[in-house]
Amino acid sequence: MAVGKPGRTLPYSRQTITDADIAAVVETLRSDFLTQGPAVERFEKAFASYVGAKHAVAVANGTAALHLAAMALGVGPQSRVLTTPITFAASANCILYCGGTVDFVDIDPQTALMSLDGLRAKLAQHPKGTYAGVVIVDFAGRTMDLPQVNAIAKEHGLWVIEDACHAAGGDFVDRLGKHHRAGAGEHTDLAVFSFHPVKHIACGEGGMITTGSDELAAKLRVLRTHGITRGSSVEDPEAGAWFYEMVSLGFNYRLSDIHAALGSAQLSRNDEGLARRRQLAVRYDLGFQGSAVRTYRAGDDPGHAHHLYVVEVPGRKALYEHLRSKGIFTQVHYIPVHTMPYYRKQAGTAKLTLPAAEAYYSRCLSLPLFPGLTDGEQDYVIETVRDFVGSAQ
Repeated sequence: MAVGKPGRTLPYSRQTITDADIAAVVETLRSDFLTQGPAVERFEKAFASYVGAKHAVAVANGTAALHLAAMALGVGPQSRVLTTPITFAASANCILYCGGTVDFVDIDPQTALMSLDGLRAKLAQHPKGTYAGVVIVDFAGRTMDLPQVNAIAKEHGLWVIEDACHAAGGDFVDRLGKHHRAGAGEHTDLAVFSFHPVKHIACGEGGMITTGSDELAAKLRVLRTHGITRGSSVEDPEAGAWFYEMVSLGFNYRLSDIHAALGSAQLSRNDEGLARRRQLAVRYDLGFQGSAVRTYRAGDDPGHAHHLYVVEVPGRKALYEHLRSKGIFTQVHYIPVHTMPYYRKQAGTAKLTLPAAEAYYSRCLSLPLFPGLTDGEQDYVIETVRDFVGSAQ
């Protein structure tokens, strides 16, 4: 039976704003602090508790989080760092911001995550000490195998940044059934999250860095505020309560209390949103059985946070245009970073080919997935896709 067309266009993702969110922002607008006030610290503490991290440092956005993470780990002109090509450019750009060099590791075709076998092979090709660290990405909401990443990093003396911008509330379940929470800091040096409107927690703009290190947390708090600390580091009889010192070159990467208030309200119901995302992902899995659509079997990974529901299809561009004509606005995640014109100008990437990433890009498409998507709207998406691509041969 044909499913009726929804009464609204369907983007690949959208925020959900409730009366409680609005009330939290209004309360902050009526308070004494719009920035540098108590709402930020409350959000940090709640987020740290939620992901199981010792520290959480709120910043202006996910890119700022990545930049500060690289700075805090001492990335500089002599630093070579590995990352995945299937990510937003900021996962690689943060290294370039600090003067470092980026190399890429191909993906695992079964997950679209960085291939850990590829990572081992890349490291084996170079003397120990060639690379300073690795930026892993929990792509689409699927958390990397954090214990394995940690073991590889320790063996080769690497630090690890976990780009968990797609995975707030997600985790990796190992072979023994143990859960390893994205961003907990158990197996990585730093993790970063984004609060862009299409993410699980929408602040408008915002980001968070989590860590288990007291030293890194303290460094990050200074770097996000121009490198300025309050008070004097030496005995100075003229230094009053107004005194401050710039001790390093930092940035204005603070998060406002307005954004933090919205973030806290959104965080309080993230588990509810995760449950709905997981339910929708399983419905997609079932809906595409027997079709020419390749899915990533979302239901097989109970810790998946499902920021995206990615499929691979033949004739991707034609399907993309057809869906737009039907009011379904999909997206492509991502154009491989190493193929971007800017990166093609960088030493080592001009002629780099990463077959798995490039094959994935030629077929990938992100379908609508957000907690406010109704079953009827999703059925319409499934039927429209299936009618266009046909059955599996």
